[in-house]
Amino acid sequence: MSVPFHQSGVSTMIDAFPHDPEKLTSNHLTCLIRRVRPDLEVVGFSVYESKVFGGNEVSTACRIGVDVELVGEGAAKVASRWMIKTVRPDFGDIPLYRNEVEFYTRLRPELDIETPACFGGDHYAGTGTFGIAMEDLRQRGVHFANVNSKVSLDHVRSLLSLLAELHAAYWASPRFVADLAWLHPHTSGDIYTLFNHPDMVPAMIAREIAENQFKRELVESVGQSAERLYREFRKLQRHQSTLPQTLCHGDTHIGNSYLFEDGRAGLLDWQLMAKGYCMHDVTYLLATALGVADRRRHEGALLEFYREQLQGAGVEDAPDSETLWLEYRRAIVWGVYIGWLTTPVENYGWDITVNNHIRLLTAYRDLDCSAALADLPEAKDYKDEAAT
Repeated sequence: MSVPFHQSGVSTMIDAFPHDPEKLTSNHLTCLIRRVRPDLEVVGFSVYESKVFGGNEVSTACRIGVDVELVGEGAAKVASRWMIKTVRPDFGDIPLYRNEVEFYTRLRPELDIETPACFGGDHYAGTGTFGIAMEDLRQRGVHFANVNSKVSLDHVRSLLSLLAELHAAYWASPRFVADLAWLHPHTSGDIYTLFNHPDMVPAMIAREIAENQFKRELVESVGQSAERLYREFRKLQRHQSTLPQTLCHGDTHIGNSYLFEDGRAGLLDWQLMAKGYCMHDVTYLLATALGVADRRRHEGALLEFYREQLQGAGVEDAPDSETLWLEYRRAIVWGVYIGWLTTPVENYGWDITVNNHIRLLTAYRDLDCSAALADLPEAKDYKDEAAT
């Protein structure tokens, strides 16, 4: 797709960000970059690509590729090809959008990890819209992974190293009660409500299981039901909140990674960023990145690799190997319940959706997740919890 350059008429005051490239203006793009670079202005742009929901490539956000013309001091040092992430119009104002804007505009600048460069972003609460301007990673020749990709052990180690660096940077950080007090944990805030309120995501999951035979039979194959998985998921999150807290990516299934030919890898899609426990990220990655046989063969060694990387990054009180293994077994329920039982087939297509379910529910059974969670106290009923 190609749209001619649009010219500037900048007022830098907008109240919504469009998902339709035909409605995009230089003013919209200037508002994004001025969140992080107030000295720059977009005076023209052309659209070279647009991806909307329905093509098995978009889950919770649409994408618009633009080539921009920038002016201002230092403009020549900013990439001119941007990938704009914006709202999926049928979703409304979901907290995931605001959360990702906060990551890219407030935390991304202080992190030296392999994740997309950001040129600006903003969230418009009154309209539920947002825009994030990022580099188009294809310019660096990456492969966007999914559960059907050939993911090498080097790629997995690279992602574990990235997670160890991220987790170490915020491990039990005093900043969580200072300048990072705005960062929500897994046990409170808007995303917590979305995932825990019985009328929200849990109701959606119950429908997904009831209406999709493959989901229903896979859940039944591990002796579970939607209600029992919901209780286990809540028990897990309450337990993890008592463990050392750090910054988590939050949604580390392999489809949120990109791979380089030399074995390096990076993470994208930070919509579920949260304060949480490290194994939330590590478990979800290992359970989706590797086929069943490879995961069984290598998971122990990969967990030990992560632990060594965490220690090497400066975490002196890193969990011991036995603790990591137990928390790994427990954490798989999040990937099963929230990670993929929520996901309609039309988001990613049949193969990717089914294969993620197979990997996660097989790991749930292999690791005897229910037994690992059995000795933890039940979480308070959501309605009782909300009342207090």
